[in-house]
Amino acid sequence: MHTILNLSGVYDDEGWLLTGAARLDFRTLEACCCYCSHEALDALRRAIGRQDVSGIHWIDTGDYHYITKLWLEGLSEPFLLALFDNHPDDEADSLGSGLLSCGNWVQAAREDIPLMKADFLNTSDIPGTLPVYLSIDLDVLSPEWARTDWSQGDMTVDELICSVERIHGTHRILGVDICGGITVAKGARPTDLAVNVRTRKLLAAYFDSHPLVSG
Repeated sequence: MHTILNLSGVYDDEGWLLTGAARLDFRTLEACCCYCSHEALDALRRAIGRQDVSGIHWIDTGDYHYITKLWLEGLSEPFLLALFDNHPDDEADSLGSGLLSCGNWVQAAREDIPLMKADFLNTSDIPGTLPVYLSIDLDVLSPEWARTDWSQGDMTVDELICSVERIHGTHRILGVDICGGITVAKGARPTDLAVNVRTRKLLAAYFDSHPLVSG
């Protein structure tokens, strides 16, 4: 089951559709880009709490990667987080704002979710036997495969998929989310949108043909 969260309008800019996916429209939600207000977080948490965590979740651009923490809150057994991202997203709350953000959500998850026993960045070498939640930011990919407004890594789609397959070979996967991209409002050109749509289609096709997730 795919769930698409539309916050920035990036999928509208791309013209990307996924037949049969559940859609949550938050385009009118305020104070949620990069840093999420407490009011916006409550609205997102209520909506996500009604969704099945054991699916493939498309959570807009990397500005909203903090939404992963809300999916993690819905897990009911000990688990590991496998994160593929060009940034660790584990900053301390240096501003003292108490706001969840795209830069601190991993650290917040470490502090707030006792069932999350460890997290691993950009590796398929996940020790132990605990199940895994998989979170992917497209900025881990090279510009050949993704266009974002964050600094990017050098991974290819094939390398990313191979890493996912290796994790699935040794661990049960509880859920998956994917973020990343860039909107026209932030400078995306038609070629940027086309690159991201190509990669979304490849990843969606992979997950559809390889049912990884088991609750």
